[in-house]
Amino acid sequence: MTTTENKSIVGRALAGLVDSGDVDTLASFLSEDFIHHRSDSTTSTRAQWLAAVRAALGPTAGMRVDILHLLADGDHVVVHSRRRLPDVEIVVVDVLRIADRLIAEAWEVIEPAAHAAANGTWWDPAV
Repeated sequence: MTTTENKSIVGRALAGLVDSGDVDTLASFLSEDFIHHRSDSTTSTRAQWLAAVRAALGPTAGMRVDILHLLADGDHVVVHSRRRLPDVEIVVVDVLRIADRLIAEAWEVIEPAAHAAANGTWWDPAV
């Protein structure tokens, strides 16, 4: 697979979800042994993650998602996005690994936009 093909797979998987909440299309792009990794070291299976995505659709209805970067290197694709609801804004970086034309793994880092400046000096206990 080329990096262009891998970016296309991720783009098509996310398009329906972002545009209309179409979780079934997203699911069709996930391998059966898909693993979702969170920055807190927890993981979820394909079924667990899809259930969490479906559960989040209600509270995130009307969310605006701007994909800022869609980058690929080999079998990995990185999606950098900004997601907005009326009272909250987050920045998300997803790293996805493609295998056999399906998304096999995903890593996700979420940062509230309001905390970005403080997180730039995370090592300073006074901040």
